[in-house]
Amino acid sequence: MQRPTVRLVLAVSLDGRLAAPSGGAAQLGGAGDRHVLEQALAWSDAVLIGAGTLRAHRCTCLIHEQQLLTQRKQDGRPLQPTALVVSRHPDFCQDWPFFQQELERHLLTPDLMSAEGFSATHRLQTSWEKTLVELAASGFHRLVLLGGARLCGSLLEADQVDELQLTLSPCLLGGRFSWIPCDGFNMPPALSQPDAWTLISADRLSGHELVVRYGRSR
Repeated sequence: MQRPTVRLVLAVSLDGRLAAPSGGAAQLGGAGDRHVLEQALAWSDAVLIGAGTLRAHRCTCLIHEQQLLTQRKQDGRPLQPTALVVSRHPDFCQDWPFFQQELERHLLTPDLMSAEGFSATHRLQTSWEKTLVELAASGFHRLVLLGGARLCGSLLEADQVDELQLTLSPCLLGGRFSWIPCDGFNMPPALSQPDAWTLISADRLSGHELVVRYGRSR
């Protein structure tokens, strides 16, 4: 079976940072970024979220635009994409807003352990390619990758990211919180080639932000 299409969606500073040097939940992206984010969510069947990102935000992104919700309903799809949380240690607090949000929650973990608050569990296979094929078999054909950096890095290392959707916020943050891990990350040689990515679109947003989309050249 063919694996899903994976689109990485992030808002980053001009120097490629997700958060300020002090860390914490990212606060980048204005109204225009929120619109293109919700468009990506509406396109997707599920979102991939790292455990660290969930712990930082304690919730996930939802679709709020009525037109997008109406279209998903007309298409016979759930109003919100499924949240796929990737974690080796799913010891999350059930009081977090995430567990009250109206969406389906699945856990991706090396061991098929049950965890409170999740309706289904999927096993992380020995490679991302195998894991993604398993997710496609479960009906998830379009995935939005929302971070964090470690999860993004692992999928990029495996060359399993098909699209990049990056909103550039007009600020410089500095620090170590890049959207790709600074340490322990091995960039595949194929991704560093000048023709590795093809520009799909570049659109100016409000607040001097710019959203760019690139597709993986395969």
